[in-house]
Amino acid sequence: MASQPPEHLPPQHLPPHQQGGPDDVAARTRQILDAHAELEGPLLPVLHAVQAEFGHIPEAAVPEIVQALALSRAEVHGVISFYHDFRTTPAGRRVIRLCRAEACQATGGDVLAADIRARLGIDWGETTADGRVTLEPAFCLGLCACGPAALIDDRPAGRLDTARLEALLAEAAP
Repeated sequence: MASQPPEHLPPQHLPPHQQGGPDDVAARTRQILDAHAELEGPLLPVLHAVQAEFGHIPEAAVPEIVQALALSRAEVHGVISFYHDFRTTPAGRRVIRLCRAEACQATGGDVLAADIRARLGIDWGETTADGRVTLEPAFCLGLCACGPAALIDDRPAGRLDTARLEALLAEAAP
């Protein structure tokens, strides 16, 4: 018998074998669709809810969305791939969105980006092999006076250098 996932961890932070199989994904997606049935144009809210539930938009969720919303697979895929906040694979336990805008570049953002990519051994849009960190570019976080800046698990951090960024990651580690 498989062990039950810890109650305090959302599904996206669980090992894949504890997130549920395709049938569970489909059933949970149908529940999300039912909860959004009264909305006009519910695709974006549904996709956000599916991603909140699973940490990404699983392939098994797409046919349920297509059928319930009477859309083509291409339409759903187009929306998922157009918006950078949607992901089709699980993110790491920690997500760093490092600002790539000019103000942050002018205050050392390029050096920070190169250094953190080298230290983590990953490039933009990748996750470390141990599933600990996902690194994503962000194009202006609105923290221009505090550059270089990042969102770490959706929490803003400014005036970053490599040591401070690594300290924030260690602080946030489970």
